[in-house]
Amino acid sequence: GSVVVCSLEGTRPLLVELQALVTPTVYGMPQRVCSGIDYKRLSLLLAILEKRENLRVSSTDVFVNVAGGVWIDEPAIDLGIVTAVVSNFKNIPVKKDTLIMGEVGLGGEVRGISQVERRIKEGEKLGFKKCVIPESNFRNLKENFKIEVSGVRNLKEALSTLLKKASS
Repeated sequence: GSVVVCSLEGTRPLLVELQALVTPTVYGMPQRVCSGIDYKRLSLLLAILEKRENLRVSSTDVFVNVAGGVWIDEPAIDLGIVTAVVSNFKNIPVKKDTLIMGEVGLGGEVRGISQVERRIKEGEKLGFKKCVIPESNFRNLKENFKIEVSGVRNLKEALSTLLKKASS
């Protein structure tokens, strides 16, 4: 699972690649290994996947990496982390020209994030064709973008939008 997310470093949008690898565990206790994100945040997001999406990751090793050695401590990348994990678990890739952003709440809802228009503009500049954002941000967009923007309310909507199998 590999996705691109947009984080803010101060006021500057920063697009980074998140990678996830999910494999059956060979030990009694599954491993949770992450680089560039908070370990407890990963554990929380995996628990949300178990509870809200019935994704049985409790018997798998999960590895998540932020490419390039960057450290990101912002909830706006939650949806990207979850999508990368599910993408690898189900072996369904996310289109490379898709940008993902949104905070994931304990109920599986996708929560709004700050400065979303600035983030979308950065994705547009870098050639992304599609962007998935929280529905609450989508309703409040004031600008028209060249990039296709979709708003999602919860994980179920987000994952069905992002993980479509190729039809041919």
